[in-house]
Amino acid sequence: MDVEAFRKNGKELIDIVADYWESLDTNKWEKPLPDIKPGFLQSLIPEEAPEEPESWQQIFADIEPVVLNGNTHWHHPNFFAYFSTACSYAGVMGDILSSGIASIGFTWKSSPSMTELEMVMTDWLAKAIGLPHQFWNSDPGPGVGMIQSTASDATLVALLAARARAVKKLKSQNTQLGQWEKFLKTPFIKALGHQLSEVGVSLRSNLPKFNGMIKGGQKKVEQTTKNPIGEVSIFEAHDSAYFDRLVAYCSDQAHSSVDKGIMLIGVKIRKLPTSKNKLGNFFLEASILEKAINEDRSNGLIPFILIITVGTTNTCAVESIRELGPVCEREGIWVHVDAAYAGSFLLCEEFAYLADGVEFADSFNFNAHKAMMINFDCSPMWLVDTYFEHVPYHKFRVTHRFKNGAESISYFNVDPAYLKHEYQAVASDYRHLQIALGRRFRSLKIWFVLRAIGIKEIKQYLRKAVELAKLFAELLLNETNGYISPFELFVPPHLGLGSNELNEALLAALNTDGRIHLVASKTHGTYFLRFAICSSKTTEKHVHNAVDFALMQVDAWWPYYGYGYAGYYPYYGAGKREAGFQNYLPNKPSNGHVIPGNREDDMGIA
Repeated sequence: MDVEAFRKNGKELIDIVADYWESLDTNKWEKPLPDIKPGFLQSLIPEEAPEEPESWQQIFADIEPVVLNGNTHWHHPNFFAYFSTACSYAGVMGDILSSGIASIGFTWKSSPSMTELEMVMTDWLAKAIGLPHQFWNSDPGPGVGMIQSTASDATLVALLAARARAVKKLKSQNTQLGQWEKFLKTPFIKALGHQLSEVGVSLRSNLPKFNGMIKGGQKKVEQTTKNPIGEVSIFEAHDSAYFDRLVAYCSDQAHSSVDKGIMLIGVKIRKLPTSKNKLGNFFLEASILEKAINEDRSNGLIPFILIITVGTTNTCAVESIRELGPVCEREGIWVHVDAAYAGSFLLCEEFAYLADGVEFADSFNFNAHKAMMINFDCSPMWLVDTYFEHVPYHKFRVTHRFKNGAESISYFNVDPAYLKHEYQAVASDYRHLQIALGRRFRSLKIWFVLRAIGIKEIKQYLRKAVELAKLFAELLLNETNGYISPFELFVPPHLGLGSNELNEALLAALNTDGRIHLVASKTHGTYFLRFAICSSKTTEKHVHNAVDFALMQVDAWWPYYGYGYAGYYPYYGAGKREAGFQNYLPNKPSNGHVIPGNREDDMGIA
């Protein structure tokens, strides 16, 4: 393909994408879920790659049958599964430019504009969502903002940094202990006998507790064994001999990425139980955290990080940074705030309270690719090592500090000759703060969206999504045709029926039909359906349709349960019945009735 062919075919591909978006929610793509089974693609493409090039017209002709027909339509207005996926043309154009430039930005020298635009864009976002100045790249303190691929990556980086900080502290304590032991072994002290030996044991047991960060860079390698075939080495801040004593904390509502991160870094985890308040929020109490810390310390363990979630995936619960942060500050525990789900809503002034106390955080992350009209992947993260000479940052203004990635850069700093450059002492090299070496030009998407759409319009979209969720809750609980709604909200705005089994049956019926797509979750033993406003194309009409369709599915089997419910569906038509749900019931009725589910096990669609 030459440049002229690229121009022509590239424009045609843009048309294909635009036509696809425009055709969502039409007869062409009536359902968000395709009617396919695993392995469907095998008969549509050859078993081997072609030896000779094919025309772009042939390739374009295969996009619909091979790709679009077999894909879940995440931006369909009836897609209510997982989480918000608001996308925009501006974001897509940012990805086009990123792919066209095709840079790999592991250092400032490898892609200066990529590095510096990312610094500016994360500052724009930090200011827009109300993060304190210590998180800004433009602040003279230790804070740094960067863009990770996903919140899972951000959580893993936070876990690794917190673990490294804890290991360095422990090694420092052991250095102090070693000095005492050397002193106790001198001939003069040995002559003092058993009593001073007991003093030495006492000194060992009363070393200062872990309550802060130790200054200093990462020693690249600590040599332990010399051998003609190479040296066995341990990186100072990642010495596995200390991992067994470390324990991480999160609530029982934390995202599964925390579990995966713990598996990868090889430490213990304690999941702290949450309580449910009158508003349906599952929250972690500070008293529970304090009890866990005391118990673990008494058992010789060292708590080193707490993951605080602002907008859990299960129930969109918000844990209080204001209440939990001071406990962690006092105990020297790293605070990572995972706002992947709800972080975009901090743009709206009325939701700023959700991040109250964020100044206690050592790291903060949210997924801009969820509700901020930016397509996947784009997950901004900010790091600020709050402990400087054992003084929290928000109590001590730092004016001169190594800026390139905060203190955390010392935990991951590897400098082979082929990555060094003459500006690395004064420029930011983001490779130090992620798992991979290479990185994409993700900041272009933020730059395009914020400029072409603007924060004001993004706020309007976010508020519209909240209003649609409220509408869903209202419709779900309204009396219908003189009868009480069969649904109950688990937490606003989640939905459910009489038992876990019935909810599983309803989910199977809805997703098998495919006209709306939902997923479920389970919290405190209760299985419920989640209803998320995902697409920027979703309107009030689609929310009405979703509720009506759920009622239609229930109405197909509801008489068997003796409630006498007859549906009226203003958007689908009065009195219309559709069979299907009864096929998924755990105890399909054979004699015209079954025993209703346990109402004490009720729960909710979110």
